[in-house]
Amino acid sequence: MSNIQSVLVEQRIFPVNPDFAAQANIRSEQQYQNMIEQANTDYEGYWGDLARQYIDWYTPFSTILNQENAPFYKWFEEGTLNVSYNCLDRHLLTHPHKTAIIFESDSGHVETVTYKELHNKVCRFANGLKSLGVKKGDRVVIYMPNSIEAVVAMQSCARIGAIHSVVFGGFSAKAIHERIHDAQAKVLITADAQKRGGKIFPLKDDVNQALKLSENTSIEKVIVHRRTGEEHNWVEGRDIWWHDVVRNQSDSCEPEWVDAEHPLFILYTSGSTGTPKGVQHASGGYLLGAITTMRWVFDIKPSDIFWSTADVGWITGHTYLCYGPLAVGTTQIIFEGVPTYPYADRFWRMIQEHKVSIFYTAPTAIRALIKAGGDLPKNYNLTSLRLLGSVGEPINPEAWMWYFNEIGGGRCPIVDTWWQTETGSNILAPMPGITPLIPGSCTRSVPGVFVDIIDENGHSITDNSGGYLVIKKPFPSQIRTIWNNPERFVKSYYPDDIGEGKYYIAGDSAHRDEHGYYHILGRVDDVLNVSGHRLGTMEIESALGSNPKVAEAAVVGRPHDIKGESIVAFVMPKGDLPQGEDKARLIAELREWVGKEIGNLAKPDEIRFGENLPKTRSGKIMRRILRSLARGEAITQDISTLENPAILEQLK
Repeated sequence: MSNIQSVLVEQRIFPVNPDFAAQANIRSEQQYQNMIEQANTDYEGYWGDLARQYIDWYTPFSTILNQENAPFYKWFEEGTLNVSYNCLDRHLLTHPHKTAIIFESDSGHVETVTYKELHNKVCRFANGLKSLGVKKGDRVVIYMPNSIEAVVAMQSCARIGAIHSVVFGGFSAKAIHERIHDAQAKVLITADAQKRGGKIFPLKDDVNQALKLSENTSIEKVIVHRRTGEEHNWVEGRDIWWHDVVRNQSDSCEPEWVDAEHPLFILYTSGSTGTPKGVQHASGGYLLGAITTMRWVFDIKPSDIFWSTADVGWITGHTYLCYGPLAVGTTQIIFEGVPTYPYADRFWRMIQEHKVSIFYTAPTAIRALIKAGGDLPKNYNLTSLRLLGSVGEPINPEAWMWYFNEIGGGRCPIVDTWWQTETGSNILAPMPGITPLIPGSCTRSVPGVFVDIIDENGHSITDNSGGYLVIKKPFPSQIRTIWNNPERFVKSYYPDDIGEGKYYIAGDSAHRDEHGYYHILGRVDDVLNVSGHRLGTMEIESALGSNPKVAEAAVVGRPHDIKGESIVAFVMPKGDLPQGEDKARLIAELREWVGKEIGNLAKPDEIRFGENLPKTRSGKIMRRILRSLARGEAITQDISTLENPAILEQLK
């Protein structure tokens, strides 16, 4: 592992925008270093001070960090709070009539709610849940479109101490069933259907199928929000309309004051093998991570219009849509649809119309928008933007440059964020008021989180080699355990065979450059072993993506008798798919391009072209499917979440 090579060199450095720096929440390198020093000197005191400063506690905590049963760490013991209170009630005294959410539907309909209106909606629905017998500690599965109602459902669970588990609205009936069964959920909240890209997706039918997969389901009630009016099979005695749940309910609901370690939610991530992992997050520490990163990484101001394009079904939609923006009292956008419907300029029109100031999206969306119309942003006034963000995977330098120049006008810093479902909030990211930017680098750690790169023996790697990315100290927003499976938690994140179980192992490989900046090389299991050289797939993908004829690329390995592994690249070209001699010429050109960018060692042995890459409806490339395609294996994975299943035939 200590021999992972970093082979893609990025020389461009972009200085801090002085106008931005003058008003930033962290505005000097000395301020940042003082925070690091304080955390170094008094780690527990550092986080304790922040928790007292940013969270409204019902009962103060007495113990900041309990490490007696490591790695099952506990933060802010004896303290009680309510996350919904911190997101809603505390703002009613200062800005009850400020817009909390601007919702835009797939069709373009816009709806807004103030903090007071959102508080009333949450209280009524929370009271409705209680009337159905939902109480503190009960699990509630939420399977809904990106909507105000999804946020209301999540906040209502938090308000009464129920533990929610949101399932992305594109998952299959089997995936819903697995999550219901593992969490032993009591109630399921859904909608009749959702609209995305002009298409109707029948959510209630998926729920009906999921509940038929088990004779003895734990679900007692299914609450259905009427979103589209689609017909579906109704089960009397079990199903109940959302509007009936809230009818005649009071718009006042006393929060359930819970322990800081009370589980706020379970969010399932798909493992490479076995059942999905239920990542369990605690109320106090998770909320603190959301608030601090909203202030430090996104430099949030009272006047901002914040837009995270993530779905509530993913961790980004939890931290930077449902909880973080509301906890700091900002106004945010929630969008139901997709970025290219009805036209490829949807995002840019929305930024102009809603005067978005902070825009946070995924590299896959950026690359798709470049392909769909890289010149379209010029038709819109994007000057309201002051900060851009990237999330979900490493952003290749050429996509970064387009984002910086075409969307940010060369004046908006880009916060390229690295984090995971398990970390709960940003871990590596620029502080936009002080950090010079390097395209493709997530730069340095959030103040108070101690990150390192180690070899398999736990030794820090100090040169430019790659290794395991680890977090060396427990931090408040991190995963507490895997729901009902503590053994899997320890094995997955604190394995004895790497660093003797002392550190949180992220599962990503990375290297640190001469500036002390981190560069993610890809998942450890995506590292290729080519003729004795260990190469990160991300760097080869970035090299391919820098060619002006390429919109997006994904790279996987295939067993090779001599070299160990050969490199197979799946490429989405700009324009039409090449055919015949044009195809052969482009393959040769791209192989030579990679040879010049990185070296002959990294030249793809095979390049396949497709009109798209196999992605989930959230835009995540399904590399496990690409590995099967590269090896000529039958596709045995569940492809029900694929946005474009037909693309598989094209890529065979």
